[in-house]
Amino acid sequence: MQKVLFIINPISGTIKKNKLEEKIDLYLNKNIYRKIIYTKAPKHATQIAKENSHNFDIIAIAGGDGSINETFRGLINKTSALAIIPMGSGNGLARHLKIPLNVKKAIELINNGKIIDIDTIKINNEYFINVAGFGFDAYVAHLFANNGKRGFWSYVKIIFTKIFKYKPQNLKVKLKTGNINSNDFIFTLANSSQYGNNARIAPKAKINDGLIDVIFKQKINIFTAIPFLIKMMTGKLTDNKTYTTHKTPKLKIQSLNKIIAHIDGDPIIFDNEINVEIIKKSIKIIVPKTNNRI
Repeated sequence: MQKVLFIINPISGTIKKNKLEEKIDLYLNKNIYRKIIYTKAPKHATQIAKENSHNFDIIAIAGGDGSINETFRGLINKTSALAIIPMGSGNGLARHLKIPLNVKKAIELINNGKIIDIDTIKINNEYFINVAGFGFDAYVAHLFANNGKRGFWSYVKIIFTKIFKYKPQNLKVKLKTGNINSNDFIFTLANSSQYGNNARIAPKAKINDGLIDVIFKQKINIFTAIPFLIKMMTGKLTDNKTYTTHKTPKLKIQSLNKIIAHIDGDPIIFDNEINVEIIKKSIKIIVPKTNNRI
């Protein structure tokens, strides 16, 4: 008998979860054994996943990208597959993998989806599975975490009130192909294509190619901001004089000061040196059978 453990973050995102247990019982195949555990504190999902990875075929997380980040850390190079019930604010990884945002369909995907192997990324002693950022996106993540209000429109309000006030960090980026001195509006490391809400900062990123997409976007002004945002939301960003991409299995980031960042949307502050490397095909994850391009 297949066994599935559901980890539920009761406070992530904007979607109420009070009827989620009923939906699991209703839409999960009856011949699948299921167990449900609610997280009680930050990092609890990592502990739950790690402790149960040998006893369950699938570990399903109901939450947003931050909750997914916590959960997958307990499953790196384990045999249990990760399933996602997207219930966050942006759901970037779920959107990239074409996992249904509808709760019923996401639960049913556990019944009829396929398991694939995808990459994860180690960043000093932390990990991320979707995107990490050191530019305006990191600045927004820190403001959003302290905003008190969740959801897409809270992000939009922060972006449009702060976009022209942001002062980039001075960072030295060491790639295999050479060094780059970054003072960029956006400096993002992408494993998948988007931040969330279909904001595709790295439209050509593939989550199982063994490479990190390194994105640089130079300063934005009142004339270039809207065209850039439109291209990002429509997945049409391409390399030009102000937007460049590099692909690499590892890199180093250095600064004279502490480095403000986010990993999978959660704000974090690093010391003045960061080492980043890909961990190839280290997570098993359930996606739709029709998804042949990841």
